[in-house]
Amino acid sequence: MNRLCNSLEPRVMNDDMLKLAVGEQGPQEEAGQLAKQEGILFKDVLSLQLDFQNILRIDNLWQFENLRKLQLDNNIIERIEGLENLTQLVWLDLSFNNIEAIEGLDTLVNLEDLSLFNNRISKIDSLDALVKLQVLSLGNNQIGNMMNIIYLRRFKDLRALSLSGNPISQAEDYKMFVWAFLPDLVYLDSRRVDDQLKAQAEAKHQFSIDELKHREYLMQAQQAEEQARQAELEEHQAAFVEHLNSSFLFDSMYAEDVEGSKLATLQGVGELLEAYRDKFVIICLNIFEYGLTQQEKRRVELDTFTACVQEAVQENREQGKLRIARFEEKHLLSLTAIRDESDLASMEARISEYSEDITELANVLMTLEMQLVEQLEETINMFERNIIDLVGLFVENVQSLMAQCRDLENHHHEKLLEISINTLEKVVKGELDEDLPDDVRALFVDKDTIVNAVGTSHDIHLLKIDNREDELVTRVNSWCTHLLDKIHQDETMRNRKRVKEINQFMDHLQNELDNLDSGDILD
Repeated sequence: MNRLCNSLEPRVMNDDMLKLAVGEQGPQEEAGQLAKQEGILFKDVLSLQLDFQNILRIDNLWQFENLRKLQLDNNIIERIEGLENLTQLVWLDLSFNNIEAIEGLDTLVNLEDLSLFNNRISKIDSLDALVKLQVLSLGNNQIGNMMNIIYLRRFKDLRALSLSGNPISQAEDYKMFVWAFLPDLVYLDSRRVDDQLKAQAEAKHQFSIDELKHREYLMQAQQAEEQARQAELEEHQAAFVEHLNSSFLFDSMYAEDVEGSKLATLQGVGELLEAYRDKFVIICLNIFEYGLTQQEKRRVELDTFTACVQEAVQENREQGKLRIARFEEKHLLSLTAIRDESDLASMEARISEYSEDITELANVLMTLEMQLVEQLEETINMFERNIIDLVGLFVENVQSLMAQCRDLENHHHEKLLEISINTLEKVVKGELDEDLPDDVRALFVDKDTIVNAVGTSHDIHLLKIDNREDELVTRVNSWCTHLLDKIHQDETMRNRKRVKEINQFMDHLQNELDNLDSGDILD
């Protein structure tokens, strides 16, 4: 295979370089020549070799979306970058470059074999996304801290590791440490791990291993708990009622309410506030439970609709296949019979009959597709009505419950204003039995001041309630709109694709007949 010429100057990974590389590394026979004539589709390339090219920067690889093997060794690359789109990559060689840090690999979730041999790396990190990693070559780098080995314990499929040529490999306990803390390793520095020596290493470091396993267990439990919380939150968000199963909304009303916090210290307000909070939280819980119930109804409705669509499409496809099978059965020997026909008139009659059958098949398939379009249109319209009704009912009932929250706030506001006015009168008369903090006493200079303070608190609370209601209504309506738009778009795309398939199939049949007709007439 011819290789790209090696330039003395740093080179840029442009389209010309990539096209030349793909062309030289692809098939060289008839298929290769045809590919060169028709143009090379980078998305179809599975393997790419770009070693010894004096490449300074990785770039312009975004089109190689199905690439599985990439060879970039023996260049002058300084940073791992530009690989974000190569999510199908399984094998990556970046050895013999000038890379100082492991980075830019977060999307390579299918990577199994990674070579960073002979670079300038001093720390093993930023590999978390590579959950399928089996082979890791990091020899001839600058890794000196033995704790880098501990990081590799998270890669459960790691079987081969190379660290020779690093400062870490010069440590007296290097191999024993690696064998002990990476018990599933099969090869270390290109040599198979001896099971007996591995057992000795584990025994030597047993206490540290047990301690580490305990910490890992606690960390995994914490991560599992956090993942469960996140999954639960996402479920609540999908129902548009997140945080309504607690006092979150109520607490948020007072989080920015400076005046309300001051007024809460007045005699009698504490009990009033506690009763208000309890009733408010109960309404929020009602919204939350109702939201989850309605979300399940919407999910069932969507699942039922999806199943109906899939069943209709599948049934229609089967009918189409049956019609095509009948056509092929009838005309299994037709082309041969036409070719062997010696009488021109008989040949033309057979050709005419075959052509008419092609037209009839096209009409049948198109009719089936039109029937399916009408059937799916009716199904989609029914689903659209149902889902809009469900969303409308959900919004209506949520707004009713939110109105109850506002009623509670209005009631609380009236009672708080009443207590505040009574307190003001006592302050004016000098009859107040309690000492008020200075910032609270500053509110009771006159009636306007205290009324404004209570009113400000009230406005903040109502705004929080209104905002949460508006957010919920906006999100659920937006979800409904986007869902229905996508369903209509998907059906349009399905129909266009099916019509294109039918036309292409008919063109194929007609071309076969036309080619036969022309060839035989010329003969």
